[in-house]
Amino acid sequence: MANTSVLTAINRNAPPVHPVTSLDLPEPVMYKLDNGVLLYVLDFPGQEILKIEVVFRAGRSCEEKRLTSRTTARLLREGTSLKKSAEIAEFFDFYGASVSIPSNLDTANIVLYTLSRYAPDVIPAFAELITDPVFPDEELATYQRTGIQELSVELEKVETVAYRKVTELIFGENHPYGYNSVEADYISLQRTDLEHFYQNWYRPDNCFIVASGCVDEKAKAALNRHLGTGWKVPATNKNIPLASHAERGEKPSRIHISHPGSLQTAIKVGRRAFGRNHPDYDGLYVLNTVLGGYFGSRLMTSIREKKGFTYNIYSTLDAYVNDGCFYIATEVNAENTASAVRAILSEMKKLRERPVGDEELGMVRNYLLGMLLNGLDGPLNVSDIIRGLLAEELHLGVFSRLANKINSITPEELQQLACRYLNPDDFWIVTVGPDTKPSVKIQRKKPQTV
Repeated sequence: MANTSVLTAINRNAPPVHPVTSLDLPEPVMYKLDNGVLLYVLDFPGQEILKIEVVFRAGRSCEEKRLTSRTTARLLREGTSLKKSAEIAEFFDFYGASVSIPSNLDTANIVLYTLSRYAPDVIPAFAELITDPVFPDEELATYQRTGIQELSVELEKVETVAYRKVTELIFGENHPYGYNSVEADYISLQRTDLEHFYQNWYRPDNCFIVASGCVDEKAKAALNRHLGTGWKVPATNKNIPLASHAERGEKPSRIHISHPGSLQTAIKVGRRAFGRNHPDYDGLYVLNTVLGGYFGSRLMTSIREKKGFTYNIYSTLDAYVNDGCFYIATEVNAENTASAVRAILSEMKKLRERPVGDEELGMVRNYLLGMLLNGLDGPLNVSDIIRGLLAEELHLGVFSRLANKINSITPEELQQLACRYLNPDDFWIVTVGPDTKPSVKIQRKKPQTV
């Protein structure tokens, strides 16, 4: 009885539940460094951490040679004219700081995490990585060996092979978003390739900086001193990246890649989509969640829970600066491949033929708004959202627009979007795994453009 009384008291004091009606992204304060670099500051004085992210528009669309974008970014922290790789690592470890360079198709991002009180000590070394890399030959050789080994391991995974193939089909094998790296690409890399790419794209007039956390005057002064005053804009004109367009032509709608010895078959069902500036993006974002974007989605309920074909299945909407793709992914036992594909297409058909129920849509709304709320929790999450919008050259109001669409979209709108974007004739179906009989037939068609 005592325990029941305690629980009752807790329930009586629980805060009221309110629906999320609107979400506004905090506005960063914009500064211009002495050399013209834009610095976006999200100051949270109560925090001890400081995050600084320098973003260059130096992705795959800027490449003249494959892999130069990613390799140049990765080797920035492997040596400067003053410090070797080990010295750089030891320096940041001493201050409890870290530098990460996440992979990205559209941009090169160099991220520093440090305690704000060490900002004046750490920022000069961080700026040195950006303004004075030397791309040592021995570090490039190590990167090549490691890259080839990692590629060999990845190609043993049916999921990796399926993803590589479906993106190649969606965008084209020579497209920046569609090409697949091979061993020869690693072998052909030379130091001069990285130096040329760096000189062309790692410039003050081709980047911006987002600083979040406790960004005090000392930190801003250090950034201006080492990435503003001390970093000059080259006299030569920079090259402007060209917008990338998906290749056209006849493509197979279904293809099976034999992968003997694998225990399961990977399935990828994908099509070309678009970036976040497209008028249908927000609605398709909600539709994707209904179909396979969270644990309670239709694909999960049908193919995982009811049919038991797989442990995990999901759909995702990937948006890039110049394009995008939408795909469904899972892995199943080989004998269930054909049945799983039919089940996926069946769930897409249901969304085209019948409106989503109010209860299901309400659950999706709550899930998505909760995810957006989580994105506003703390300076690091907020900076990720703002950096993403700036990198895609979108205004910050896009965040509120998405929240409004989640709140206002109707079942009828979702059905219209399903009829527009979930037509099976527009999807490539890729399966990778052991051969089964009957094999998946290859059909050819001309894809529908967006």
